[in-house]
Amino acid sequence: MFRFLTAGESHGPGLSVLLDGIPAGLDISEDTIKVDLQRRQKGFGRGGRMKIEKDHAVIRSGIRHGVSLGSPISLWIENLDHKNWESAMSPYPVDDSVDKKEFSNTVPGHADFAGALKYKQHDLRNVLERASARETTARVAAGAICKIFLSKFGIYIKSKVLSIGGIESEIEEDINNADWQYAENSEVRTTSPELEKKFIDAILKSKKDRTTIGGVFQVVAFNLPVGLGSFSQWDRKLDGKIAQAMMSINAVKGVEIGNGFKNTKKPGRDVQDVIVPDKKDKRNFKHLTNHAGGLEGGVTNGEPIIVNVAIKPIATMTSPLPSVDINTGEKVPAQYNRSDICQVPPACVIGEAMLAISLTDVLLEKFGGDHIDEIISNVSSYTSTHNEFGGK
Repeated sequence: MFRFLTAGESHGPGLSVLLDGIPAGLDISEDTIKVDLQRRQKGFGRGGRMKIEKDHAVIRSGIRHGVSLGSPISLWIENLDHKNWESAMSPYPVDDSVDKKEFSNTVPGHADFAGALKYKQHDLRNVLERASARETTARVAAGAICKIFLSKFGIYIKSKVLSIGGIESEIEEDINNADWQYAENSEVRTTSPELEKKFIDAILKSKKDRTTIGGVFQVVAFNLPVGLGSFSQWDRKLDGKIAQAMMSINAVKGVEIGNGFKNTKKPGRDVQDVIVPDKKDKRNFKHLTNHAGGLEGGVTNGEPIIVNVAIKPIATMTSPLPSVDINTGEKVPAQYNRSDICQVPPACVIGEAMLAISLTDVLLEKFGGDHIDEIISNVSSYTSTHNEFGGK
C-alpha cells in the first residue's frame, strides 16, 4: 500500500512529509526534489512569502547513499519565516507578554470560519496555520519522489495555465504538440506569448484593484499503460481518485477530466473516442480523439490523462470584505493576511504533484513489488501481453 502524510503549520518550524510504500532501489536526491520546490515558488502574482522562503527538503529517513530502502521516507522542510514567529507559534505555554498574533475576524471564502466552529477555536490562527497553502510545499516534495518512480516507466507529467480571470485561449491546443518548454519558462505558465501578456495585465489590474484573481490550469500525464484504476467499485475508479486529489488543493472548486464540460454541449456521436486498429498491427488499437481525457469507466485507456482544474480567487485581499468577529458576532472588516494576488501558475506544480501521487498509488496497486526492478519486470510483462486484444 502506498500512502503519504504531511504535518506542520504555515509559520511553525517547518513541514514534515512521510511516504510509505515507495519501493527500494530508486535513486533519490535532495537536489532532484528541490527542482519542483523551486518551480512551486515561481509565478507572476506571488506574494512576499516567496521572497523569504528558500524551500529545500532534507531527507531524514528511508534513503541511504542516495537510494531508497523500501522503508518509509521522511522529509523535513524548514520554514525560514518561523524566526519571526517563534514565540507566537511556540508549542509550549507562553505568558501574556507574548504577542500571540491572535485574530478573530473571519475571512469570507477561507477555512477559518467553518474550522473555528468545528474545532471550537476562539483564535482563528489555530485554523489558518494548517489550512494555509504553505502545506502544499510538502505535497510537492512528495510528488517529486513519485515523479522519480513514474519516470522508470516512461510516464511524465506536464502542466500549463488555460485561463486567468475571464481571459482564455480561443484555440484548443493539441497537447502532443504543445510548447511545454515555453510554458515552463513563462511567469504565468502559458504556451502562448499573446496570452502571457494578457494574463500578466489581468493580474496587475487585480493588484491595482486590491483584489485577487483565479483561473483554470491543466495537468497532463503521458505514456500511461492501459488498465490502471478499476470500474468494479466506486472508490477504485482512477478519475474519482484524481478528482479528489485535485479538489484537496487549496481554493480548487472544480475538476474536469478531458473535455467533460464541453462534451455536454455536443451530441454523443461527436464526443465518443472512436477506436481503430493500428495500421501496422491490427491486434493493437488506438483512439482517433481523446475527449475522455485518457480515462473510461475509471480506467486508463492508453491515451494521455488530461485534467483541467478550476481555482477560485484567493480569499485574503488587501481591500478586506465585510465580515464578523467569531467571538462577539459583531460586524468587522475581514482579517488581512499576506497572500498572493494569483496562485494559478504555481498551482500547476501542485497539481502535477497530486497527479503523480495518484498515479503512483494505482500503479503500485496493480503491479506491486518491493524493489523497483521487480515492478519494472511486472509492468514489462503486462504491457507485452495486454496491448493486444485478449492478451496472449
